[in-house]
Amino acid sequence: MTTRLSEPSRLAASVQASLEGVEEAMTLDDNRAASLVVGNYDQNIAHLERRLNVVAHVNGNQIVLRGARDVVDHARRVIESLYATVRRGRVVGTGDVDGAIEETALQRALFPDRGTPDEAQPRAKENYSGFGHVSTRKKGPVKARNAAQDSYLRVLARHELVFAEGPAGTGKTWLAVGHAVQLLEAGIVERLILSRPAVEAGEKIGFLPGDMREKVDPYLRPIYDALYDFMEGRMVERALQTNVIEVAPLAFMRGRTLSNALILLDEAQNASSMQMKMFLTRLGEGSRMIITGDPTQIDLPPGQKSGFSEAINLLQNVEGIGHVKFGHQHVVRHDLVRRIVQAYEESDISHPGSGRGNV
Repeated sequence: MTTRLSEPSRLAASVQASLEGVEEAMTLDDNRAASLVVGNYDQNIAHLERRLNVVAHVNGNQIVLRGARDVVDHARRVIESLYATVRRGRVVGTGDVDGAIEETALQRALFPDRGTPDEAQPRAKENYSGFGHVSTRKKGPVKARNAAQDSYLRVLARHELVFAEGPAGTGKTWLAVGHAVQLLEAGIVERLILSRPAVEAGEKIGFLPGDMREKVDPYLRPIYDALYDFMEGRMVERALQTNVIEVAPLAFMRGRTLSNALILLDEAQNASSMQMKMFLTRLGEGSRMIITGDPTQIDLPPGQKSGFSEAINLLQNVEGIGHVKFGHQHVVRHDLVRRIVQAYEESDISHPGSGRGNV
């Protein structure tokens, strides 16, 4: 069983390996765990090859790495991290490979090797706790996959009000919901209020049948999806019926004071200035707020200012408010999504007057 790269990538890695002359063999003791690390059709190892420009040959529970010395060392640490994760009962995919690459790179930067690797690694592990995580009863611990997500989780833990901005696929909403469920299960908050502006993404869906919840559900579906990821379905339904979890469009927040709750506003780039001010002043005693949005995907009518970007600028120096900004390099969905977002960002820089954010 041998992994295969595209010819240009394999040629470049092979040339580098031959120049450096470095080869290292790893043996993973647990055969089942080794197969999970490698992934279906060797997808995890193939992804590692592409990301680190290393050549990896898999034979059963043995992996042979070839490439530059520092690249081989990095790949070995990534495989060791993935192996430890699998041994704890988790399944890993290409996103976990990306996370392990970032985490081990950061660990190496914080604790550069001194002396032999065997002497340096234990010292690094003692002083570095790794990326942060959220933990819920259903999902268990879910670790940040990059430094930006790690920073996000730490800011969420420290601040009562947090703004998170960045492109789709960076985990802004998903981690916010996970953090919210974690606080609810720990008894730190008594209920969750999940909200979104009811603004169509460029199309008109007309009048929808049903009661209020049925009318606004299409707008709030991504939040429901995240809830069901972190909580058992029966628990979500019970919490919705008893108003422990409340899902409501932004327009229905006016006049309320929300105490002992975590309030999440998603897709906040589609909130007007007046709506954002109204929402921010709903914060009651013992409550926390998380506001997420992507300023490049504004669906407000032309000429109407987004309250999200305005609020970030106005409140950037206010004590107790945290702000995390994600970029295309932090996308944790399919790697193609990251490249798509990067292409759009570069186009916006080259043609700032295109107005694509309002499409």
